[in-house]
Amino acid sequence: MIPLGLLSAGENGEIVEIMFGKGEAGGAGNAEHEKSMVRVEEMGLRIGKHVEMLTNGGSTILLRVDEARIALARRMAMKIMVRR
Repeated sequence: MIPLGLLSAGENGEIVEIMFGKGEAGGAGNAEHEKSMVRVEEMGLRIGKHVEMLTNGGSTILLRVDEARIALARRMAMKIMVRR
């Protein structure tokens, strides 16, 4: 498993884990964890989904999920683990 943000352009992967909020105590951290998870799921990024890296450079990456193209911040992509 590697972070989604480390795939090169043209590589494919399957999402196996989403690690938002790991190790955070309750309170505001927990609320932020929930917001991040909902946002990622609304974009179509769920465990078991296959993704293709279209562009990986700078602070934003571009992915293909199903037939959609999704722009994602690198910091978020580094919390999504994929299997090549």
